[in-house]
Amino acid sequence: MKRIFFALWLLSTCVVAQKAASSKAQLPSPVTFTDQQDHENMMRQLGIKRLRPGPSGNESAPNHANYDEAMANPCPALPDALTLKNGKKVSTPEDWWNKRRPELIEDLEREVYGRLPKKIPAVTWTVKITDKELIGRIPVVAKQLIGHVDNSEYPLINVDINMMLVVPANVKGPVPVLMMFGRPSFPAPAQPSPEHMEKINAAFKDMMIKHDPSLKAVFDQYPAYLPITRLPGPNFFAPPVNGESPSTEQLLAAGWGYATIDPASIQADNGAGITRGIIGLVNKGQPRKPDDWGALRAWAWGAARGLDYLETDPAVDAKRVGIEGVSRYGKAALVTLAFETRFAIGLIGSSGKGGATLHRRVFGEAVESLTGGEYYWMAGNYMKYGAEEASFGRKTGCDLPVDSHELIALCAPRPTFISYGIPEKGDARWLDQQGSYMATIAAGEVFRLLGAKDLGVSNDYTKEKMPPVNKDMLDGHLAWRQHDGGHTDWPNMQHFIPWASRVLKYQK
Repeated sequence: MKRIFFALWLLSTCVVAQKAASSKAQLPSPVTFTDQQDHENMMRQLGIKRLRPGPSGNESAPNHANYDEAMANPCPALPDALTLKNGKKVSTPEDWWNKRRPELIEDLEREVYGRLPKKIPAVTWTVKITDKELIGRIPVVAKQLIGHVDNSEYPLINVDINMMLVVPANVKGPVPVLMMFGRPSFPAPAQPSPEHMEKINAAFKDMMIKHDPSLKAVFDQYPAYLPITRLPGPNFFAPPVNGESPSTEQLLAAGWGYATIDPASIQADNGAGITRGIIGLVNKGQPRKPDDWGALRAWAWGAARGLDYLETDPAVDAKRVGIEGVSRYGKAALVTLAFETRFAIGLIGSSGKGGATLHRRVFGEAVESLTGGEYYWMAGNYMKYGAEEASFGRKTGCDLPVDSHELIALCAPRPTFISYGIPEKGDARWLDQQGSYMATIAAGEVFRLLGAKDLGVSNDYTKEKMPPVNKDMLDGHLAWRQHDGGHTDWPNMQHFIPWASRVLKYQK
């Protein structure tokens, strides 16, 4: 009888396995393109015959980017953030939320960043490792988190979002958290005790000798040698945390936690990967359509899924979670804050074109830069604005129905800190700091309409001058500061943290 039951069980298992294999075989195989092939595929979909090449970042090259301010504004009049498409002026918060904001979202999704698919698989979070650590003098709890995206409908692509959460253990109650785009790692992994290290070394030596008996003579010759040694322990005599300390230590010392989320685990940072990652999973491995989301929107979606987990963690004050990023991740941080209203605050570092800088400005990085090499950051439709010859004619950034001041406006009234460094230290002119300041100025009227304070100057973005380096413009919910460092927001962290704690009404 047992044999009969076993045979039936084995038969049913084989049938299930065969069905799964058959189902997999019926799925379309993921398309494998090079960056160029994917780029050309999108051009064909859009009817583009020829794109204008992007400028060179090398200022001595023949096709170098424009850095003449007199030529930087071919179409200085920006779309009015507070005028509806029917021409009526928005004068109340209700009209902003119910009428104008949805219009801007529609334009930004269709023409710039792409739409989220109507159906995106759910994400299930698992705490892989919990470690009690000591960072300098600060005890912390670090959690390695994996967010598995349900791929049951298309098992040929797997997406596991990688995130690390670190919170101070010496602060009572839930703490605010700044989520940062970057590569997660344990900050100071706990080390085995000397006794445990002795056992590990003894077992390791035995294993090596079994693998290679000749090693016994070597170990006998050096009896005190330990193949595995402890890493340096915490420095209890380390100086107090200050503005020169790593950003993460500054956050912890102020009673904040931080989370690091890996964009590459959400969506690859290249065009060849656009049929993989979360975009490829939803598209079942097939190329994008012109209004499908690009990598910036995918990274923002992943950050929102990370926030889903943070809302379940009792150590986190989910109403005070911010988003941060620098460079391309500064773009992603701004897109995240604009579209995902659950994020309470943002630190947007050196974001350039596609971030805080005006698209229609021709200074340094250009629209053509993003329709060429970095096209996959954006919706396919964005490529139209770099077209020199196409079925629809020629278009430039001046033809965009929206611009970055309206992306910043979508963050209102939530606190938004725009950060830059200086070209002399490596925050290149390519990023167009002036264009970002103009966009920040122009966004201010929406912050004021919603009861928040802007930079405290006029909204005349054509006349307001960018303030001197290291001058604080931190009195409102919209903040600007250009530090005297390079391509990083680290020098501004000592200014961001007290500003953020004040506007979010948080006390350690």
